[in-house]
Amino acid sequence: MNRVREIIHCNLPHELGKKGQNIGIAVLDTGICLHPDFNNRIITFHDILHGKLSLYDDCGHGTHVSGITASDGTASNGQYTGIAPKCNIISLKVLDHKGNGNISDVLKGIEWIVKNKERYNIRVVNISVGMNPKKGEENKSERLIGGVEYAWENGLVVVTAAGNNGPKSQTITIPGVSKKVITVGSSDDQQITDMYGRKKSNYSSRGPTSSCVCKPDIVAPGSNIISCSHNFMKRSGKPYCIKSGTSMATPVVTGAIALLLSQYPDMDNFEVKMHLKESAEDLNLPKNQQGWGGLNVEKLLSEI
Repeated sequence: MNRVREIIHCNLPHELGKKGQNIGIAVLDTGICLHPDFNNRIITFHDILHGKLSLYDDCGHGTHVSGITASDGTASNGQYTGIAPKCNIISLKVLDHKGNGNISDVLKGIEWIVKNKERYNIRVVNISVGMNPKKGEENKSERLIGGVEYAWENGLVVVTAAGNNGPKSQTITIPGVSKKVITVGSSDDQQITDMYGRKKSNYSSRGPTSSCVCKPDIVAPGSNIISCSHNFMKRSGKPYCIKSGTSMATPVVTGAIALLLSQYPDMDNFEVKMHLKESAEDLNLPKNQQGWGGLNVEKLLSEI
């Protein structure tokens, strides 16, 4: 995503450290298609919903998210590249063709990731998924929060979307309300964007949480992001499309963390979170809108 690269003022390294080239990023989403920008780096696909073995994405959300974090720009001659273009992708389909899903399927995906994290060197988990807390469904909320915290406690860096319910306060979606995980909002949500056929601005969810935790933790570009399209194989399909939302901002941060771990593979998830906090750029916005501030990849990678 060349636009993302411009906004965060980052000159991404052409070569990652030898130890870090196999960093695995697990993406819990709608699946993934065999797009040329992934270039043999989709090392496994696990379909929780239907048990299919071949790659597919019947929605497009998962392919777009995966592209933001790890596409290498093959189909655009390098014009549109993801944040961590050398890292491996572990795709888990937990959402259906409309982008909806059940908590039980997401939890199954998390359990599978924890079980297989060493086999695929999974270090980062991207969850561009969220549910709105509803009265009477506290048990569901607690189960999902417990699931992401289980992954965190097993050493994984879990990155979740803040949600698109702004600009009101206390609108962070679950599991982004968790104290442990890294919750990402959009830094450029003041732009008018097309979200599922509706024009929206100031959409990024704001904190605090109901338990008075300041969220999101950090913000990154999420509006009008160009990334991989699941329709590129169709006769009239194009290799890229534009989407907006905190779902798009989340993999920007995920990719940056993968780059950090590529340079410093011995860093644990708490150290990653603290370094992300220390390197964030103050955008002079309310804390419950920007958290620590805006993602600054260049600073993240240079100040250790």
